Amino acid sequence: MSLEEQVNTGIKSAMKAKNEPELRGLRAIKSAILLQKTAGGKKAEITEEDETKLLQKLVKQRKDSLEIYREQNRPELAAREEEEIEVIQKFLPEQMGEEQVREKVQEIISQTGATSPSDMGKVMGMAMKQLSGKADGKMISAIAKELLSS
Repeated sequence: MSLEEQVNTGIKSAMKAKNEPELRGLRAIKSAILLQKTAGGKKAEITEEDETKLLQKLVKQRKDSLEIYREQNRPELAAREEEEIEVIQKFLPEQMGEEQVREKVQEIISQTGATSPSDMGKVMGMAMKQLSGKADGKMISAIAKELLSS
């Protein structure tokens, strides 16, 4: 079942259950899918990779908003963002833990022969290709920077 079909089914059950947070999150996903499909002026099929990138983008947007709401002491808005993040993350593949990412980045550093922070571009390019959808970009970057600095 495609992501779009899963979301449509989820919307129906969330409406029946009157689950407002779930409904908001699912509607956000559906909206993003429709925008992606019609972006070029034509109806296009979305690949699984595109779906993953789309979901990651939605989660990132909400995390950024969450951070801002917390800084501005707006707990009610922060709670809404957290609820939506939870709903969207259900559709993402299992995320790698910090230790797994650290091992993978160390492996990439060995493969590329990177030795200093100036080699960050090579490492990040390869890491983002291999870990796309499996780990957060900020975490990958922080770990790569740390390993290249030591």
